[in-house]
Amino acid sequence: MPRFAKGETGHFAFLVAVLYTRFMSTDILGLIFNSPARVKIMRLFLLNRENVFSSSQISKRSNVSNVMVRKEISVLSRSGFIKRKKEKQEGKMVDGWIFNPKFTHTNSLNTLLFGTEFVDNADLARRFRRSGRIKLLVLSGIFTHNPNIRIDLLLVGDNLKRPVIERIIRSLEAEIGKEISYAAFETEEFLYRASMYDKLIRDIIDFPHEKVINQGSLLEQIPQATI
Repeated sequence: MPRFAKGETGHFAFLVAVLYTRFMSTDILGLIFNSPARVKIMRLFLLNRENVFSSSQISKRSNVSNVMVRKEISVLSRSGFIKRKKEKQEGKMVDGWIFNPKFTHTNSLNTLLFGTEFVDNADLARRFRRSGRIKLLVLSGIFTHNPNIRIDLLLVGDNLKRPVIERIIRSLEAEIGKEISYAAFETEEFLYRASMYDKLIRDIIDFPHEKVINQGSLLEQIPQATI
């Protein structure tokens, strides 16, 4: 059986065990699921299947060291998950890597990596509480498996610390493997925009979403919101 890093327990570990047992004869999953960095990189490729990434781009996007990236690329290429491809980017030829559409276990990996929660809500709330007096944190879009929604995360509070918010978002992007579209408002501005039926805000609250922080039932104060 594959080894699990600290924190890789519960439903995640159960799914890995089920999938590992199913494909045990190939040893592919045993090769793949042995590193948190590997999970970040796999998500990056699965969510950006048409993109070619150089080693340095993988390192930057997944927040994994260059040394670790080289190690994980070796494992993932041997498993057939990614393949080499050259592509011209900004006038320069990049010798990089791209997701291999012929990889046998793509559907199973999607179930494993995206069929569960991207992030732990309690941990997410803890992270953002450092960015100001947070009154509302709502997830949508990629977090609710609805890519048609243009905003993935809505943050509302007072005395918001924009640089801190930006660092948290960049960290989340590395964990998830996809750029996050977010909006952050001071409480007064948010209530005004909501009262004017601002389309950006309605795109979140009138469609499936998940409340992580909703201090004082702020979201319920919005007229005709679908809660």
